[in-house]
Amino acid sequence: MKKAKVSMDLKIVLLGAGNALGQALIRQGAERDISFFIPRPAEGSWTPATLTELLDQVRPDVVINLAYYYDWFQAGRVEPAKFVHQAEAVERLAQLCKHYQSILIQPSSYRVFDGFRATAYNEKHECNPLSPRGQALLAMEESVRSICSRYVIIRFGWLLDDSLDGMLGRVLQRAQAHESMAMADDRRGNPTPVDDAARVLVAILNQLDCNAPLWGTYQYGGQEAATTLAVAEAILQEAKAWCSDMRLEVIPQPHAQFEDAQIEPQHGVLDCKKITHVFGIKPRSWRTGLAELLDNYYRNM
Repeated sequence: MKKAKVSMDLKIVLLGAGNALGQALIRQGAERDISFFIPRPAEGSWTPATLTELLDQVRPDVVINLAYYYDWFQAGRVEPAKFVHQAEAVERLAQLCKHYQSILIQPSSYRVFDGFRATAYNEKHECNPLSPRGQALLAMEESVRSICSRYVIIRFGWLLDDSLDGMLGRVLQRAQAHESMAMADDRRGNPTPVDDAARVLVAILNQLDCNAPLWGTYQYGGQEAATTLAVAEAILQEAKAWCSDMRLEVIPQPHAQFEDAQIEPQHGVLDCKKITHVFGIKPRSWRTGLAELLDNYYRNM
């Protein structure tokens, strides 16, 4: 088991340290003297059995579950059967956290909502997911809430990272090939760079370290809701600093004309007032995070 740098008072297990959000969390944690136990599953992915072995051995104060980040936040299509296994693992994780009185930080998504509401969703609005992914995330939320007493569920908006499969990577690959790309001009959400999401998780950890009983469900997304069309245009504008001859014709198209219109919320804007009120975490502009994302993208190509 690998252990990252210096420690705060909490013993924190980070599942999924290798993904973009996990790496951003490790970087920001190191800047604030927060260390993580970083286990790796023996068989490629976490199962109820391997999670049991891990928590029996480590007995952490906090578990941050980013183990399925790619399937939950970046993958285009995911076989529904994968979500069944993931839900079983999350249920077992919740049971173990209850047994050891560990705090469970469980990410979720705007996809738990159906997107029929034109104004922002808050934590009290009814969930009605359209897709197998959203349904699975909601089921995992409910599992955590029903089993754990010490948990923080945080629903993120559109997470932007430097991977090839994410929104930023797809736009830049099309631009490199000088291809056209249709983007919805009426599909809205909260773009959220992973470094900003990591900042939010670090702020939560700092307050939990002070024994503040702030359990519950929260939402966070970057400041200024935007359409996918506006996000693509902003990425391309910023990317000219790295590749001046980049060209991409971005074609506005209604949400209803996309293949995923039946499973992707048209309006996925999140109301973030609760996390600001309880944790003092204020949303940051997603546009200010694009330069660092692009720098990471081009350095890792």
